[in-house]
Amino acid sequence: MSLDIVYTAVAHASGGGRDGHVRSEDDRLDLDTRPPKEMGGSGEGTNPEQLFAAGYAACFLGALHAAGKELSVDTTDAEVSAEVGIGGNGNGGFGLAVELDVYTPNVEQAKRQRAVERAHEICPYSNATRGNITVTLSLVD
Repeated sequence: MSLDIVYTAVAHASGGGRDGHVRSEDDRLDLDTRPPKEMGGSGEGTNPEQLFAAGYAACFLGALHAAGKELSVDTTDAEVSAEVGIGGNGNGGFGLAVELDVYTPNVEQAKRQRAVERAHEICPYSNATRGNITVTLSLVD
């Protein structure tokens, strides 16, 4: 697949990875990372799953707005929450699972599913993860 890249984000990790520090090259993102308590860490910083969840939620919402324009539905006031779970994959490594809860108060019931499905086709995060991790789409009221 050939891409016409229009923007590239650059971030750096230092220290112990999950127990370290991350920052974007432009310093707009500058955070300590700590493993969550559930994984034996202090939980006193952010973690990669939280960062992934935030990025996916924001990206999917943008894709939902694009889908809304394309399908002539009103996505004003729409919201997306992303849950990113991490766990052992049975092969000695780890895997992720994602649930996207999509709230579309101004889209009539009959068109909600199609708008969310189209957003899933458009979203770069969805395209990057498709076939690699389980992504569950849930419509919430």
